[in-house]
Amino acid sequence: MASTENIPTVDHKPHAAFFRQSGWLMIANIGAGGLTWGVHFLAKSIPKSEYAAFGTLLMVVACLPAMPLQMVFAQQTAQTLATGRERQLAGMIRLAWLWTFIVWALGALGVFLFQDKIVAGWHLPNALGLWAAVLAVLVSLWMPLFIGVLQGRQDFFWMGWAQIFSGAGRFLAAAILVLALTLGAAGMLAGAFLGIGLAAGIAIWRTRDLWGAKPEKFDWQGFLRQVLPLTLGFGACQFMFTSDTMFAKAYFTDDEMAPYVAAGTLSRALLWLVLPLAAVMFPKIVHASAKAEKSNLFNLVVLGTAVLAICGGLGLWLVGPVMVKIVYTANYVAATTALLPWYAAAMVPLALANVMVNDLLARGRFGVVPWMVVLAAGYGFTLPVVLEHYHSREVVLQTLGGFNLLLFGVCAWFVWGLKKTKPEAA
Repeated sequence: MASTENIPTVDHKPHAAFFRQSGWLMIANIGAGGLTWGVHFLAKSIPKSEYAAFGTLLMVVACLPAMPLQMVFAQQTAQTLATGRERQLAGMIRLAWLWTFIVWALGALGVFLFQDKIVAGWHLPNALGLWAAVLAVLVSLWMPLFIGVLQGRQDFFWMGWAQIFSGAGRFLAAAILVLALTLGAAGMLAGAFLGIGLAAGIAIWRTRDLWGAKPEKFDWQGFLRQVLPLTLGFGACQFMFTSDTMFAKAYFTDDEMAPYVAAGTLSRALLWLVLPLAAVMFPKIVHASAKAEKSNLFNLVVLGTAVLAICGGLGLWLVGPVMVKIVYTANYVAATTALLPWYAAAMVPLALANVMVNDLLARGRFGVVPWMVVLAAGYGFTLPVVLEHYHSREVVLQTLGGFNLLLFGVCAWFVWGLKKTKPEAA
């Protein structure tokens, strides 16, 4: 009997598969998120300046175009498997793998040349944490590439395990490096590098049959017509999700930033609950669109996301103060608790907008992308102005929440306000 080891995992029983796969990814996300969050228990063992530096450098890693890269390769994998163009996919993966390394190497050279200015500008205790972050950047570029391939072939089982191993590796490595070797922020970031690297290794191994195939030339123009709007659309979402910490770091002291980082960590955990729904939906809609099949998963996913995000936000508002007391030292509690309602409220419209973006871009309805880019750019210009005039963390979060609501409104208009027409890009 022929081996099934390398056969792509694609399940065509829509609703049964959806609930099983999204349920597993929720469990994996919560488990991985809990382990990743466990790293923040180490805040009790390091100075506030080290924790603030860790939060800032971690957001640099988080601001990488990981989401766009993952979704590009999820889309390309789902589409090529649906149309029998696996050898073209091999060429895309290899080329992206090479170029991510080249871009990283150029960035690392820039860090080397401007190391002192970066350390001084971000008030970092030393350069060790900065270089741990540079290494974390490399594996943070590779992980979404290959996780995206897993997602596109609907191998959600190993996608979930990769996330769990990432969280476990990060927590164990950081605990050893901080508690045993007293490396502070550098140890926590080195833990991130090792955990993310472990997940990337699993995804690379599981997709070896695809990237290891003999490559074939592919349509560059068609590829770019799809990749550019996917990159810009998901990049805008990621920018809205992660960039506030880096903006705020330049305007607040370490004592002010540490509770802000703590509140952000807890509030972003809301997405651990809801992102799996969109992650499972996306390749299924791409596959259905490529084969001109109908899919009604979107209404189910947006309803589930709304319920989970709102309930999660209310739950965080109620139990968040208790969680802060458990994880952080007493001098974090008051400030972090005051920020939690604003931060959690800002995440809810972003979670809903993310589902709509996944649906629109999976169907090739790229008309929403320019509006998303304009909103993200407007946010990027507005927030520094707000920080100049109002030295308030709450105002930063109100600005974030306002722009997330605008993003939700724009996406809702394109989903429900406009009549659905044929895809705007093939």
